[in-house]
Amino acid sequence: MRQVWWNGKLIPESEARISIYDSAFMFGDTVFEMTRSFNKIHFKLREHLERLMRSAKYIRISIPYSIDQLEQYCNEITEINKSEFTDDDEYRLMIDVTRGLLSRYEEVGSLGTNVIISIFPLKWATKDLGKYFDIGVPLIIPSQRQIPAQFLDPKVKHRSRLHFRMALNETDWPILLDQDGFITEGPGWNFFAVDNHIIFTPEGRNILRGISRNYIFSIKNYYVQDIEPYDIYNADEAFITATPFCMLPVTSLNGIPIGDGKVGLTFQTILNKWSENVGVDIKQQIQQWDKWQYIIQGV
Repeated sequence: MRQVWWNGKLIPESEARISIYDSAFMFGDTVFEMTRSFNKIHFKLREHLERLMRSAKYIRISIPYSIDQLEQYCNEITEINKSEFTDDDEYRLMIDVTRGLLSRYEEVGSLGTNVIISIFPLKWATKDLGKYFDIGVPLIIPSQRQIPAQFLDPKVKHRSRLHFRMALNETDWPILLDQDGFITEGPGWNFFAVDNHIIFTPEGRNILRGISRNYIFSIKNYYVQDIEPYDIYNADEAFITATPFCMLPVTSLNGIPIGDGKVGLTFQTILNKWSENVGVDIKQQIQQWDKWQYIIQGV
């Protein structure tokens, strides 16, 4: 059974619970990070932990461990659970930080911050996504708007995500607009458009500044600007980025094809370079997981 690192102790994954009186349960008062590995080597772990620290600082949760200690604990929990993974698995770390029990409920337990590190197979998070590398994602603009930074800053990776859930109630692939009608992000992914071989991505004002988004910047030149739906309808291609699947092509917005409605050359070029950099054929790996899933199910 997989083990979870819980405030310095190891407990079985099945016993990992927080109190119903925890501030996380009452307010969504939690910051978190989720990572992935390539060839079982954690990718950008330090960057994820640095963002975790920034998020906690912003909402005034004091993490009682240094970033070096957190990195050490992530590696320790990985080593402890290695035998629970098959050879083809990749790791998915989840690091949660909650403020802990609200003081008025201290009679039911001790006060203080909770830091929880768990690990599980990455393929849980990529299930049924492999096909989109070939057909592209059909983005839809839902009625739900992004919450502006002056109300609840999306640059903080927090669990107060009801607005994303509302968007997902309307479509599997929402892309939210801000209060001014500009493109922001989806529930867990950043957006890029390509026009005349030039890459554009929304301003970092009302979005989570993704680790995968930043990695794209290291591969290809880009421009950051406000983007309207009009710009996407007239773009040559588009794609989204997120930690589990790295990047997926976008072939339509609101049912209107982007470019020729097919996977674009810029997307394929960047994906190939990313795969080369990490020594994993990203598309093939995720599609293979889906293939094995259907074989196991007898489909």
